Amino acid sequence: MTQQQIKNLEKELWDAADELRGNSKLTAAEYKDPLLGLVLLRFAQNRYEDVKIILANSLAINPRTGKQLEPTKNDYAGAGAILLPEKAKYEYLVSLPETENISEAINNAMKLIEAEYPDLAGILPKSYQEFDEKLLRDLVRVFNKDAVRHAKGDVFGRIYEFFLMKFSMQGAGAQEGGEFFTPPSLVNLIVNFIQPNHGIIHDPACGSGGMFVQTAHFVQDHENKKVNEAIHVYGTELKSNNAKLAKMNLAIHGIEGKIIESNSFYTNPHNLTGKCDFVMANPPFNVDKVDAKNKFLAEDERLPFGAPLTGNGTVSNGNYLWMQYFYSYLNSTGRAGFVMASSATDAGNAEKRIRKELIETGAVECIVSVGNNFFYTRSLPCHVWFYNKGKKKENKNKILMIDARNTFRKVSTTINDFSEEQLEGLTAIMQLFRGEKPELSANNTWFNEKFPTGKYEDVEGLCKIVDLKEVALQDYSLTPGRYVGVVVNLDMDFDYQGRMIEIHDELTTLSEEANRLMQQIQSVQL
Repeated sequence: MTQQQIKNLEKELWDAADELRGNSKLTAAEYKDPLLGLVLLRFAQNRYEDVKIILANSLAINPRTGKQLEPTKNDYAGAGAILLPEKAKYEYLVSLPETENISEAINNAMKLIEAEYPDLAGILPKSYQEFDEKLLRDLVRVFNKDAVRHAKGDVFGRIYEFFLMKFSMQGAGAQEGGEFFTPPSLVNLIVNFIQPNHGIIHDPACGSGGMFVQTAHFVQDHENKKVNEAIHVYGTELKSNNAKLAKMNLAIHGIEGKIIESNSFYTNPHNLTGKCDFVMANPPFNVDKVDAKNKFLAEDERLPFGAPLTGNGTVSNGNYLWMQYFYSYLNSTGRAGFVMASSATDAGNAEKRIRKELIETGAVECIVSVGNNFFYTRSLPCHVWFYNKGKKKENKNKILMIDARNTFRKVSTTINDFSEEQLEGLTAIMQLFRGEKPELSANNTWFNEKFPTGKYEDVEGLCKIVDLKEVALQDYSLTPGRYVGVVVNLDMDFDYQGRMIEIHDELTTLSEEANRLMQQIQSVQL
């Protein structure tokens, strides 16, 4: 399938599924998990059929019987597939007679898969009895179209991620704080910058597991190894529903990993301190209910610079806990990329002290300012931070500042993202900073306009390499805008004079209305 065909299929499936929901009494939140469960079942069937052919051509001959060995569950798992029981196959469900209870059959299919695969126990949705029977049969048929039945695994991964995004835009994660989905642009920025192509990958606030999925895509695009040979993924997630989404997401993409439902503030469930090659995260911002008196927090080895305590001995928010966790998980050459509230780059008091100590380690490699409207459930700006404990010697005391607040593509009136060209260009800036040859299209006009020589140079309003002395002079602020300068971009197609006339007219009308109301008020006899 071409990229455009995949996009068309994503839209076609979503429109059909969303129309069915629109004609039901279900909310987006009630609809989300069961619908994603059906995507998993359809994908599992497709992957099973593909691997069945592969194994038929590769399994050895039994020397005693002279016949080919029967494929086992481990054979299927090794090829990234689930060995499906007969009554868990999508083709069984879609051909079920009208007289049979379809919701009961789907619930049973989920139970059969969980019985065979303990890692999925309690994860798959089993609430299909809450659906209208006709709605459920129509929904099953949506994912049985020819284009879907012949779709390969990477296509289903795209569909799953697309559905997660659409549900997030509908606010279906509101009961979970809207935290289950990180926008693709920010995930891609992190993955492209830190290049997680091997070893232990950790996300201690993993949401629906999007960081792991994009890492798998990166490995597939850049390495000759299979994903599960190249990387080992570990996730921690506080919210139960999010943890289930993450486990389903890994299953959809054939990624082996360990997801634990736990609170990263008071536990370190994977014991990965100092062991990670890469850390990626989009943690919840400004968490203000962290218990500073918790014994684990007081003794936590992941806080080398101490807890960010206020004068009252409390933790005002968790930002600088997360930032120390990410630093502490890394091994001696590890890299980290994470999204953080914009306020963290200039925070004062104990947070400023911790930031100063972090900066002085030399591990802070890059800060990227991102503008409004990149998130689907909130419009606030953010910063993306990058650590690198394996910096080249010449970069040890330098930090790359990138102000990307004016770099975006408008998707809708409320949503922005990075275009492929912009994302590629931003990645090239990081690669040039590291002394690497950028992976760049020759016709990338965004990059070529800003770097006509093809070499790194500070660009006013966009990027600057600063040394730690300059950061110290700026009171250890890590806000890129303080360093890169400001460029005023005028839209030459916009009628500024006409708009000013409109504003003056509006102001005159409002002033007249205010005077009229004042006269009415003053005329009232008390």
